[in-house]
Amino acid sequence: MSKKDNKQNKALDEEQLEMQPEENLNQEKQEATEETQEEVHEETDEEKIVRLEAELEKEKKEYVFLLAEFDNFRKRTMREKQDLIKNGAEKAMLELLPVVDDMERALQAIDEGGDLDSLKEGVGLIHSKFMKYLESQQVKPMNSTGEDFDSEVFEAVTMFPAPDESQRGKVIDTVLKGYMINDKVLRHAKVVVGQ
Repeated sequence: MSKKDNKQNKALDEEQLEMQPEENLNQEKQEATEETQEEVHEETDEEKIVRLEAELEKEKKEYVFLLAEFDNFRKRTMREKQDLIKNGAEKAMLELLPVVDDMERALQAIDEGGDLDSLKEGVGLIHSKFMKYLESQQVKPMNSTGEDFDSEVFEAVTMFPAPDESQRGKVIDTVLKGYMINDKVLRHAKVVVGQ
């Protein structure tokens, strides 16, 4: 072999030797990368679990907070309703007191033996004052006599033979006047119905 061939073989051998560690290095790098990726993947799963647990804990706290908030709202609403029921009549009673005052004055005038005509007039004024108050509260008397009997509005106390055929099934007489409040029956009228 010539010197030239020897040098080429030597260069090839050195090149191959240099390439082998490079290949080994690449292979080692690849294996290390795969191991790192697996470790990173495991860390990601663990982190994901931790993150999800933290989110779950946060959601639980928010749920408990909302539940407590709703319970407080419910209790507050119940308390307000009770206060309204307890004190709701306060205004109505306050507005009725002048009528009571007038009634007391009328009773006092009767005891003193006042003029009968003036007593009648005084009681009439008290009645009209009271009826105006009821109207202001949307309470209105029902018209019942002569109307067709309706069991939703009237309560039949008795049946009476109708004087003529046109009054059959109609209210002949009103025993106790009925009242409506806001188009709803407050008290049913007690009536006599023609049969």
